[in-house]
Amino acid sequence: MTMTKTLLRSDELSCPSCITKIEKSLMALPDVTKAEVKFSSGRIEVEHDAAQSDVAALVGSVAKVGYAARPAAF
Repeated sequence: MTMTKTLLRSDELSCPSCITKIEKSLMALPDVTKAEVKFSSGRIEVEHDAAQSDVAALVGSVAKVGYAARPAAF
């Protein structure tokens, strides 16, 4: 298992409770070991096994709880 760090960004975070919803949804995915949402920047950091949870799965997980996210370079 090779762990990967993926950065996503969302411009739709309107309240701190968004953070908990997104982190819980991401942590429910197989082989996600860390999900951290930075409210002020809209940055979402995810550590995961890319073979089990690809970027599309991460974006889909965020969308499932009502927020749009996209891959980010930083």
